[in-house]
Amino acid sequence: MRPYLQIVDRHRASKGTRLANYLIDLVAFYIVFFMILTLLMIISPAYRGWVANSSDITQRLMGVTSYLLFCFFMEAVSGGRSLGKLITGTRVIMTDGQKPSVGNYFLRNIIRGVILIDQLSFLSENGFHDSWSNTRVIKIKDYEAERQLKIDINSIGTKEIV
Repeated sequence: MRPYLQIVDRHRASKGTRLANYLIDLVAFYIVFFMILTLLMIISPAYRGWVANSSDITQRLMGVTSYLLFCFFMEAVSGGRSLGKLITGTRVIMTDGQKPSVGNYFLRNIIRGVILIDQLSFLSENGFHDSWSNTRVIKIKDYEAERQLKIDINSIGTKEIV
C-alpha cells in the first residue's frame, strides 16, 4: 500500500472545482472531437459513410473511448493538468505526494470509462478513479506553499553556504 500524506488530503480540490474541471475538459473535448471528425469527413467520403451507417452503440463507444484517450493524453503530456485543471490551478498527484506515472494516468482514465457513474465523482470526496489509482486532485498553490513552509522550518538553524 502506498503511503498517504495528510498534506495531500488538506489541499484537495473542492467539489465545485472538480465540477468545473470536468465541464471545461468536456467542452474542450467536444471542440477537438468535432473538429477532427469534420476534418475526417471532408477528407474521406468512406469515413463519412462509415459514421452514417454505424449503430448508436458503436458511435457512443467511439465517443467514450475518444474522451478517455483525450483525458489520458492531456494528463500524461502535461504532468497531471488537463485544460480544466490548468484553468482552476489544480493538478493530479499521488497520495504520497509523488508525480504519477503514465500508467497511473492510464489507470485513472480507464476506471472513468469502465465505471460510468464515476463521471459524477465530483459529488463525493474521491471518485473511484482517484481511490483505485491512489491519486488526488490538489490545489497546487496551497500545496506548494505548505511544502515550502515545511522546508523552510526544517532548515532553521542550518548554516547557509555563501
